[in-house]
Amino acid sequence: MPTTERLVPQFEVDPSWPMLPNDWVLGSVASVDVDSRDHVWIYHRPRSVDEAQQANAAPAVLEFDPEGNFVQGWGGPGGGYEWPANEHGIEVDDQGYVWLGGNGGGASSDDMLLKFTRDGELVMQIGGRNTSGGNGDTDNLNRPAEAAVYRDTNEVFVADGYGNRRVIVFDADTGAYKRMWGAFDNEPIDASDEQPPSDAELGPLQFGTVHGIEVSTDGLVYVSDRDLNRIQVFSIDGSYQTQVFVNRDANANSVAGLAFSPDPAQQFVFVADLGNNHIHILDRETLDVLDSFGEQGLEPGQFGGVHHLAIDSQGNLYTAEAQEGRRAQKLVLTGMVPVQ
Repeated sequence: MPTTERLVPQFEVDPSWPMLPNDWVLGSVASVDVDSRDHVWIYHRPRSVDEAQQANAAPAVLEFDPEGNFVQGWGGPGGGYEWPANEHGIEVDDQGYVWLGGNGGGASSDDMLLKFTRDGELVMQIGGRNTSGGNGDTDNLNRPAEAAVYRDTNEVFVADGYGNRRVIVFDADTGAYKRMWGAFDNEPIDASDEQPPSDAELGPLQFGTVHGIEVSTDGLVYVSDRDLNRIQVFSIDGSYQTQVFVNRDANANSVAGLAFSPDPAQQFVFVADLGNNHIHILDRETLDVLDSFGEQGLEPGQFGGVHHLAIDSQGNLYTAEAQEGRRAQKLVLTGMVPVQ
């Protein structure tokens, strides 16, 4: 009997996307997300724009329609909340709320997560600047990298991973603490001069940098452990399921961010490989790498520090480049091709 040929998505870059107004300039683009209307949200670092162009720095949060037309921009310090010292992760949930985190350190440590309406009005702040008590502190974060809201439980799952080594979960309406866990569902421990315990096969038994997080429609939590080049998968309650190393023997930071394909089964996982400027396509059921593409560079379709990514309902990919790229790109789905 003939075998069914396995197909994977193929993309080409849209060099005209997005259309920035007002001669605005982007700084380091930390994150990107797509909302329920297929509007694309870019979260960048205006303070990283070169001094000569600071007057033209775009607002930190930018919304574009599916064609790349500018809709609105907002963000920055304001009354009633503490704006991140270094913008990092954005999540736009199914209700249109915008969740923002940062990874600024030192006396300005971004130990909080902010929730806004889509037009930039504060809804809630969880935690506060420079307040973290470490992994045991359930009131504050410690430089959270990204958040993901799971509508079935109305909870926000936070990759609390620059200062802490954990996933922490809060009620998405009230901000009340629900639960937390570390790698392999171990109790997370604070960083120290000593290396955490390690297993020859499994690797370190604590997270390195918990840098990205997504929750699948069937209720699995996928965590990108950036420094250790791996994805760990958990049930909603934090029970460990499995892990996979991605590009393990290449440069570090090969698992910076994740996105699922928009089909009902979410059959593909797309992985942003920051350290090697690739995007990997994984089979979500087996976590096998089916295809990889991309190379370092500043031409359209190349990557200059692919940091986070997102996908729209049509299967188009969007990348955030936090290093020399300083841009977001749209990779248009052109079809499906056989796995090589």
